[in-house]
Amino acid sequence: MAPPILKLDDIFLSFGGAPLLAGAGLQVEPGDRICLVGRNGSGKSTLLKIAAGLVEAQSGEVFRHPASTIRYLEQAPDFAGYKTVQAYAEAGLGPGDDPYRVTYLLSHLGLTGEEDPKNLSGGEARRAALARVLAPEPDILLLDEPTNHLDLPTIEWLEGELQKSRSALVLISHDRRFLEKVSNATVWLDRGTSRRLDRGFAHFEAWRDQVLEAEELEQHKLGKAIEREEHWLRYGVTARRKRNMRRLGELQTMRAEYRGHKGPQGSVQATASDSQESGKLVIEADKITKTYGDRSIVSPFSIRVHRGDCIGLVGPNGAGKTTLLKMLTGQLAPDTGTVKLGTNLEIATLDQKREDLDLEDTLAHYLTDGRGDNLLVNGEQRHVTGYMKDFLFQPEQARTPIKNLSGGERARLMLARILARPSNLLILDEPTNDLDIETLDLLQEIVAGFPGTVILVSHDRDFLDRTVTSTIAPAVPDAPDGRWIEYAGGYSDMLAQRKGAAEERRKAEKATEKPKAQAEPAGEQTKAKGKLSFKQKFALENLPKEMAKLEAEIAKREAKMADPNLFTKDPDTFTRLAAEMEKFRNGLTKMEEEWLELEMLREELEG
Repeated sequence: MAPPILKLDDIFLSFGGAPLLAGAGLQVEPGDRICLVGRNGSGKSTLLKIAAGLVEAQSGEVFRHPASTIRYLEQAPDFAGYKTVQAYAEAGLGPGDDPYRVTYLLSHLGLTGEEDPKNLSGGEARRAALARVLAPEPDILLLDEPTNHLDLPTIEWLEGELQKSRSALVLISHDRRFLEKVSNATVWLDRGTSRRLDRGFAHFEAWRDQVLEAEELEQHKLGKAIEREEHWLRYGVTARRKRNMRRLGELQTMRAEYRGHKGPQGSVQATASDSQESGKLVIEADKITKTYGDRSIVSPFSIRVHRGDCIGLVGPNGAGKTTLLKMLTGQLAPDTGTVKLGTNLEIATLDQKREDLDLEDTLAHYLTDGRGDNLLVNGEQRHVTGYMKDFLFQPEQARTPIKNLSGGERARLMLARILARPSNLLILDEPTNDLDIETLDLLQEIVAGFPGTVILVSHDRDFLDRTVTSTIAPAVPDAPDGRWIEYAGGYSDMLAQRKGAAEERRKAEKATEKPKAQAEPAGEQTKAKGKLSFKQKFALENLPKEMAKLEAEIAKREAKMADPNLFTKDPDTFTRLAAEMEKFRNGLTKMEEEWLELEMLREELEG
């Protein structure tokens, strides 16, 4: 085993009250890819800052190999004193580091380097900070939520960069798929202490459940042992003559251990507040478009959204997801086309930018809109402190300003407010940002069990796969041109359908290709004769019949897929029908092109 290049042992830290870290540890060896997991507020970011030397522990051992370099990605980078992003990123380089790495990373992260740091969006700031820490290729990379505000193509690129990096990694992220692909070890921070699993995140949840079950069993055994000792002290023959002081002391120790045990932090308890049922048809968009200048954001796009649908919107930053979402919900008028909203709609929206938060507001005032200490949830009056407990906030936090909360706690607070409002159409724009994995599990259950309709924008592939019934994505993923396509199922289903459609296109192209050596003489022969060949005449006469057959097959499948419950009842049939439609449409396009070429040739030959 290689000696550690970073070691934290028996770390203790308290900000007053219960300690945040009490005996926590972290050991990093060359080649480690460690994901640091735990509930919001469990001290993950603090432990990472201690490792980076930005926070000092009150007690415990901290060892950093003197020859090792460390770079830390913080959640809120400080750009003060830098005129350009290039200058900010280059400031992270050490002696002997290659400055070209900065240019390479910035270009792959979608930045030129000439941007003014003061004008960066959240996603651009995160990209600039990533370039700064990745460029030196340090011995240890400490990454705190590296995927926040990044789009899917950038997240997938970052996965590849980290997988081939020589740096040891310690990272915090809520993105399950990202953790599964990057990590080879897991450190679980829970109730101030840490446990290590020498396997990647894919194995974490099963291991965590085993640990908690074993802990619960030990507590049960301890409780039974206390009962036996108490019975002996009360009724034992020896106890009547003279109490055994040693056993009495052991009993007191067991009682203290039993009472002092703190179980795992509670889970969020919540459901979305139901409203009156909306109409069966929630949204109908017919050939809507939106253009800004010369750029097409949405080219003619049509969709029918039915009650009970859960639709995901994906695509790179700047593709137009939020624009399309606003058009579908009536917040933004299309340039052309129409959008009709169904009846009885009550919409609740979780905004990506968290613009709804007044940082000086208190938690209680924010949840109740300043209307006293109670709020109405699912038709029942709830005291605000009781409702806060459902989302893991303590009663004493009711009068705390929102500015004192962490990013994850703010996200949880906004979720609490949204779910308290009666609604039958949930609009969630990047709902997974800053949420811990357990709260993500709850949000997944809420979305899956919501009786109304959900439209969400997300870059979290695992969350999309677990929740949505269909996915809207750009037709051209790498270079969006305004065309959007709806695919059945989640993100992985969309990738599979795209791959299947691409294979069908390749097969169709291969089948219709003619060797150039044969095509040219045929063309010369046609020109020499001044008329169509028998084969070309036959094709010109029969192609319309074949096209009509394909159109009929497409219409049959469209009729079957019009059933709004088909995907829920029989997803395999839905996927098969979608693939067949794609195949027939490709074939129809080829036939139409061939017929048009032959018709133009016929007109040319006939003068």
